[in-house]
Order: sequence, then C-alpha cells, then structure tokens
Amino acid sequence: MTKHDQQLKGKKILFGTVPADGHFNPLTGLAKHLQVSGCDVRWYASPLFTKKLEKLGIQHYPFVKAMDVNQDNIGTIFPERASINDPGAKLDFDMVEVFAKRSSEYYEDIKDIYQSFPFDIMIADSVFTAIPFVRSGMNIPVLSIGIVPLAENSVDLAPYGMAMPPATTEAEQAQYAELRKLMSDVVFKKSIDTFDAILDGYNIPHERSFLFDLLIREATLYLQIGTPSFEYERSDIGKNVRFVGALMAYSGNQKTTQWFDERLKKYKKVVLLTQGTVEKDINKLIIPTLEAFKGSDVLVVTATANNQTAALRAQYPHDNIIVEDYIPFDEIMPYASVYITNGGYGGTLLSIKHKLPMVAAGIHEGKSEVCARIGYFKLGLNLATDTPTSEQVKDAVNKVLTDSSYKEHITRLADEINTYNAIETSAGYVAQLIKAHAASEVAQ
Repeated sequence: MTKHDQQLKGKKILFGTVPADGHFNPLTGLAKHLQVSGCDVRWYASPLFTKKLEKLGIQHYPFVKAMDVNQDNIGTIFPERASINDPGAKLDFDMVEVFAKRSSEYYEDIKDIYQSFPFDIMIADSVFTAIPFVRSGMNIPVLSIGIVPLAENSVDLAPYGMAMPPATTEAEQAQYAELRKLMSDVVFKKSIDTFDAILDGYNIPHERSFLFDLLIREATLYLQIGTPSFEYERSDIGKNVRFVGALMAYSGNQKTTQWFDERLKKYKKVVLLTQGTVEKDINKLIIPTLEAFKGSDVLVVTATANNQTAALRAQYPHDNIIVEDYIPFDEIMPYASVYITNGGYGGTLLSIKHKLPMVAAGIHEGKSEVCARIGYFKLGLNLATDTPTSEQVKDAVNKVLTDSSYKEHITRLADEINTYNAIETSAGYVAQLIKAHAASEVAQ
C-alpha cells in the first residue's frame, strides 16, 4: 500500500483519450495503479479500445455523439489527407478534423457520462480537446498527461512542429518570434480559429493560441512524460508543468512466455525497426531498412503493427530478417544494438530506458519534434526525413554502432529517467488535485 492509497480509495476517475495507441497506451499503467489503489476507474474512448479495456478490467464508455476518427480509419474518413505533403499543412488539417472539431462532441458525451458517474477528476492525454470544457464548463479538475514532447509555446523556441533547436542568441529569439506569428496568422490559422470559435460558442474562457499550447495551459496540472534532460530549456515554462519520468503502458503478469528468437543469439548486431501504428506506407522506413541489411551480418527485427506482415515475410525470406505483427519492446530491446524509429514518443522513451541508441526518421504527426530531440541530445542520429534511402539508413546505423558517444549520452539520460517512479509520482498528483478541489468546494 502506498502513501496515496488511503487518499485515493473510493474516488471516481474518468480517463479520456484521443483514438490512437500512442495516446491511450501510456496512461494504462497509471489507470491500473489507481484501480488497485481502490479508485473507481472508467475510460471514455473510441470503440477501437473496447477489447483492450476489457482485458484491463476497466469499464468503457465508447464514443456516442463524438465522431470516431481513429488511427485505423483516418485515411478512409479523410482520403484528401493522403495528398497533403507539407508537414505544417497536414498538422493543421489534423488539428481541425481530428482534434478541434471533436472537442464539443467529446464534451457532450462526457456530460452524459457524468449523470451516472459523477467523477472527481478527469485524466486525459495532452491533446484530448475536451480538457478546457471539463475544467471550466464542469468545474472538475483535469490532469493532463504529456504523451508528446512539451508543445507549450516559449520565447526561447521556434513554433512546435518545426523541429528547430532552442534559440542561442537574441537574433534567433527574434527570428523565432516572427515564425510563431507566421504560424499563428497563416499556417495554423484555420485550426486556431476553429477551436477558438468552438470554445467561444460554449463560453469557455481561454486565450487564443496554438491548439496544443492552449490545452497545456488549460489543464489544472500537466504531467510531462520524460525528464528535463530530454526537453529543451525554457525560461518561461508553465507553472502547471511537472516532469514525471517514463510513464509506461500497463504490462501485468498475464504472459508466461516471453518473445524470443534463437537468431538473437546468433547475430552480434541486432536492429529493432518500427514505423509505429499510424504510418501505413511501408516504403517510408521499413522497406529501405530491410533493403539496406538483407543478407548481411545485421539481424533486423521488424514490428509492423499488423501492417502487411505476410507480404514482407514473403519479400524478405532472409535468415537475418524477422518480421512480426507485434513484439513487446521490453523483451527485444535488451538484445538490440540500435533502434530505428519514425519518432513515436513511447518507443523513444523505452529505448532511452534500455540505453539503446537510435536512428530516427519521422516528420508527420508531430514526430519530427521527437526525432529532433534525439539528434539534439545526441541519443542517436536524426535523418530529418520520413523517406530515407537504404544508404542513409545503413550509414546511420553503422555510425551509431561505431561511435560510442551515442551510447554514453543515452546511458546518462537513462540513469536520470530511471530515478523517477513515474506511476507513484503521478498518483500523488492525482490525490493532491482531488484534495485541493474538495477543499475549494467546501470553502465556497
């Protein structure tokens, strides 16, 4: 029993997440911990997560009024999205269609849920757009979990999504200020205006801003997954921001056998490859990597997320290539020498925890910001593209394998991140917010 269990026992907690694995999975460890602590934990999520929530033993409230735009159907619902190649334009499109327009729909569902489940606090991923509605419209505290690098605006940084390093001179600060104005007035104007109008329509007080930035500031408390050493320094970080370490998905003890392949013993150099669950175009990262190493002395273990697994196995029957739908990264990373990723934040943090240097190649869905940090903090190489050539991948892997500085940098960061007890720290903040809110209600 932890010191927070007594405070949390019997509290009603509603989780709410955007319909994508990278938004849902990182919160499951905390959800199960709170449930074991005696909380009544329930989850508002896409029907896509019904089976996962059944396995977790958590009551599921599926979307009713909210359109279910999720990682699997986004291309079908919005076929025009595939033709948007500019990263800024694609991000603006997503912020309008996937995030802003869903906000009031989420809110209507959540108000209905509250009638039968009057929750004490809501815990949401950091881009769940109902955050300001629940906090201001329902007067219920919202704990936001940063499942991407800190997207808060800063005088020291370029606009989020541009993947540029922190300013080091006043001239750079001035340049970044101009870029932020350009993003606000031109590139992200549609999404900013759309969300602004929806919030105004519900009389939700807010300051007009880049959507992700606004959501951070409107959360009662914002818990950033990661550590200060994997985030750019800012002179103006928000007062509601806290770092909690690597908050990971619930693993449980259901499995009796671990994933293993005898070839892990045979090869000295092992590469783990993924391009996440959202990106379906295997020609971007999977094919170039398999082409680079097929028939070589490097074992490539590929996790496809159920994306063309059989076809890839047929195309690459080589002894040194393993293609699986899913691999528990915790079980393969201890054997790996390099992690090739398109910049998923959860996998990146897991790679850090395992002191595994990376080769990063991702642009869209905000992944460029993760890849930029991998390069900036010298945890590996950022190829700054989501369509690398086989030669680029091979050269990058060889450089990471031969240059020990990447291993040294990631080991130092791993030692820092492993000092955090992310779940216990986060549970403490949950208890603190519930207590503070109850006290304020009594005072009124």
